[in-house]
Amino acid sequence: MEDYMQANLDAFLPLRDLVFKTLRQAILTGELKPGERLMEIHLANKLGVSRTPIREAIRQLELEGLVIMVPRKGAQVAHITEKNMSDVLEVRLALDELSVKLACERINDEQIERLRQAYLDFENAVKTQDARKIATADVCFHDIIFEACGNPRLSQMVNNLAEQMYRYRFEYIKDPHIHATLVMEHRSILDAIVERNIEKATQSIHDHIAHQERAIIAQLRVENRVE
Repeated sequence: MEDYMQANLDAFLPLRDLVFKTLRQAILTGELKPGERLMEIHLANKLGVSRTPIREAIRQLELEGLVIMVPRKGAQVAHITEKNMSDVLEVRLALDELSVKLACERINDEQIERLRQAYLDFENAVKTQDARKIATADVCFHDIIFEACGNPRLSQMVNNLAEQMYRYRFEYIKDPHIHATLVMEHRSILDAIVERNIEKATQSIHDHIAHQERAIIAQLRVENRVE
């Protein structure tokens, strides 16, 4: 977390926002684990700030559903549950299916080239076995598809789910056994959009999300984190 704070010192963010982004990033990437207590004094000492921005950040994280308040225990990182994950992916699937349909109809040549490059970047990120790099490359690939839709309202709805999706995506991406499948799924989505084949694109994105859901549920059950 300290490295993230240091890397963002030049962003001129208010301290409370910087602390919030730092803690949120730590939760989304699993540095702060589900069920872990968020001790204000400990976090303040670790990040070199007072308790006030820590308290404000925890309040914001609670509003996002990343932190829960437990009676007599205080704040702790919210667990990843099958129900919450399924709810998020259900909405995301509907948005993604609409997005690839619109992208097939509206994507331009410049965006196609960027999507091809994003696929190559994703393929190269997978080779590094670095989950953060893979997750970042994955977001970039899908962001170009959303941009190609030419619908700011759709992009706004996707962004509202982005942080929660990142948490589930990171859980999925941490498993190296699914990396080859991920590359194939991205290739299938790319090819369908380039061909402007709506049926193929819709099926590809459906398979992509369904595979994520099955894999994450399996991980949750193995790690005994299901509520």
